[in-house]
Amino acid sequence: MKLVIIIALFFISATGTATAQTNYEKGMQKAFELWGQNKPGEAANMFERIASAEPDNWLPLYWAAQINIVTSFGEQDKEKLAAKLRKGQDLLNDAKAISKSNPEIMVMQALLHTAWIASDGATYGMTLSPKVVELYAKAEVLAPENPRVVASKAEWNIGSAQYFGQDTAPFCEDLERALELFAKFKPETPFHPKWGKERVEQLLESCKK
Repeated sequence: MKLVIIIALFFISATGTATAQTNYEKGMQKAFELWGQNKPGEAANMFERIASAEPDNWLPLYWAAQINIVTSFGEQDKEKLAAKLRKGQDLLNDAKAISKSNPEIMVMQALLHTAWIASDGATYGMTLSPKVVELYAKAEVLAPENPRVVASKAEWNIGSAQYFGQDTAPFCEDLERALELFAKFKPETPFHPKWGKERVEQLLESCKK
C-alpha cells in the first residue's frame, strides 16, 4: 500500500483542565505533553504506568498502543519494527479485554495490520488485508457516526483503489462525510480519541487534484 494510508490520523491534541483534579488526569496530561515534545518512548511508558494503576480503563493502553504503531511506520530496522508492532498488539489485546466491541480499538487494530502490510506487502498483504476490511466493516456497524471509523475506512479504500488503479472518487465522498461528522463529534472525556480531522482535510485536498 502507498504511504498515503500509513500516515493515518495521528494528529492528536490532548486537552483538559489547566489543573488536573486527579493523579490519572495529571498522568494523562503529562503523557500527552511528552508525546507532543517528540518523546514517544517516554510517553508510551507513562501511558503504560497509568494503565497499571487503572486496570479497568482502556484509554492508557490504547494510547500506548497507538504510539508503538505510529512510530513503526517508516522504521527501517525490521527487528525494531516487529518489536513495536508486537508490543502494540499486546497493548491492544489488553485494551480489548477491558472494552469489548470498541470501534475505536477496532480502528487501531486495523491500523496495526496496515503497518504490517506497509512494511512488507508481499508477506502480509494477502492475509491481513481481509482482516482490515472486516474490522472497518464491524466498526462501521457499531459506530456509523464515528468520524474516525468513516475516515479510516475511506483512507484504506483510497489506498487500495490507488494500488489497483481504480477510481477513488466514491471514497473521497466518504471523506466529505467524515469531515461533517468531525464537526459534530464530542469526545466522552478529554482523553478519549478525537484525532483525524486534520488528516481528512489533507486527503480531501489530494482528492481535488
